Amino acid sequence: MSDHPTQLDPPGPRITPQTLRWTQALGLGPLFVRRSVLEQQGMPQSPAAAASHPLAVSVAAPMQDAPAAHAITAAAQPRSATQPPPAVFSRSNTERVSAIARMGWDELQATTQACRACKLGGSRHQAVFGSGSSQARWMIVGEAPGAEEDRQGEPFVGAAGQLLDAMLHAIGLDRRADDPQRAVYIANVLKCRPPGNRNPEPEEVAQCAPLLQRQIALLQPGLILALGRFAAQSLLGSNAPISQLRGRVHQFVGIPVIVSYHPAYLLRNPADKARVWRDLCFARNTVSRAAQD
Repeated sequence: MSDHPTQLDPPGPRITPQTLRWTQALGLGPLFVRRSVLEQQGMPQSPAAAASHPLAVSVAAPMQDAPAAHAITAAAQPRSATQPPPAVFSRSNTERVSAIARMGWDELQATTQACRACKLGGSRHQAVFGSGSSQARWMIVGEAPGAEEDRQGEPFVGAAGQLLDAMLHAIGLDRRADDPQRAVYIANVLKCRPPGNRNPEPEEVAQCAPLLQRQIALLQPGLILALGRFAAQSLLGSNAPISQLRGRVHQFVGIPVIVSYHPAYLLRNPADKARVWRDLCFARNTVSRAAQD
């Protein structure tokens, strides 16, 4: 990863008719359709007719909220896979943290299911370890399980999960795929549901942090997409809001991190789907550039 500022590529990945269908499912299709795709969809050729076509809305709209350049954050220097970053890991239980840092995948999952390190272990139905391919280049990190996730034992199910699937499909990814180029692995900062879906507490984040850090160390993904304020702030050790963390390449133990809004937030604030689409394109371009280096 270069130390020089990184320019966001506004065009993003190539938009095919299939991608158009997914962006339309996201409520974004009219914003991101290229002229060639519009022509394939039967857009009129005359300027006057084109202006009135239902797909011709804001095709060339500038990205008003996107920064011009995106520098790697100074606080996010590469570290070894077993060294916990500051402001994330609790040092109060050194033996537990050290043991987790040596675990393989199966032992880590079993430890997560049996965990009672904080009070959430007594109120959950089951721990939500994560799902997806262990060979995935992309890792999605959310905040905490909700009621449906607690029942099913899988992250991002229900309405927010369906929206996340549409977001991933829009850039050619699939949580069920085996191909590392298309696969994703999905996990949360917290492995247990906070009662009433309340915000995670600092002690709960601290106790779960070694589990997530070990997942990342074992996966070694090419990119982490942090969705939501708690995911971003926990990974980056930052109190900055999402609006300040978006549009830059951060790093966590040497792995690029892109920050965006949580799908549950988008269900309440659909106008911000356009910003998330830009974040997804930026993440896709970041992975592509890294593969070429």
